[in-house]
Amino acid sequence: MQLTVPEVARYFKVSEKTIHRWIATRNMPARREGNLCRFNRAELLEWAAFNKIEVDPSFFNETANGDEPLPDLAGALKAGGFLENVEGEDKQAVLRNVVERLPLPEGVGRDFLFQVLWAREALESTAIGDGIAIPHARNPIVLRVSRPQCTLCYLARPVDFGALDGQPVFALFVLVSTTVRVHLHLLARLAYALRNEHVRELVRRRVAGDQFIEAVSRLQTGMGVEGTVKKEQQP
Repeated sequence: MQLTVPEVARYFKVSEKTIHRWIATRNMPARREGNLCRFNRAELLEWAAFNKIEVDPSFFNETANGDEPLPDLAGALKAGGFLENVEGEDKQAVLRNVVERLPLPEGVGRDFLFQVLWAREALESTAIGDGIAIPHARNPIVLRVSRPQCTLCYLARPVDFGALDGQPVFALFVLVSTTVRVHLHLLARLAYALRNEHVRELVRRRVAGDQFIEAVSRLQTGMGVEGTVKKEQQP
């Protein structure tokens, strides 16, 4: 569902004037339909994470509407697992090595997955700052897997991904989803988790396995409920 300016203003706890200013000065992703602006939820999540802008917790709840059972992030991490010491001297080599090591079933097109990830990365960096990136296609990646998965990949050496904060990337989160709706749901949960300082500290320490999953599991019990929301974000 495409969001309107008033809806986005409510989710970001700012005025509609601020939303229009962010579109003009901070590259907030929006599409013009006549005199109206429309917003894609996934693109907004990416933009908010990249710009470290807080979102009202209700924004994350919206992805859970409907009858389809939706996975939690901890479960997706259990399915996707962790990759350590991923080699690569540049981001193209890193992405290729990540895709080759992802726990995907036979028959899944790894070359296709790499091509869509690289096409997106070549267009614009998916680094969100603090040495973290979330590689993904402009449109959600949906592959023939039995369950959605999120894989946390730690690089052997930090690599320049062109992040705005200038920090090289050492950790990647890669989502592989069963439906577009599941992809948006997990992206929302991941964006929420990465707002948490404890989770980011675990990433900085390159924590993997049960310790990381347990931290995310504890956090997600409050997703959509807990979280500090500022009354007005400043441009």
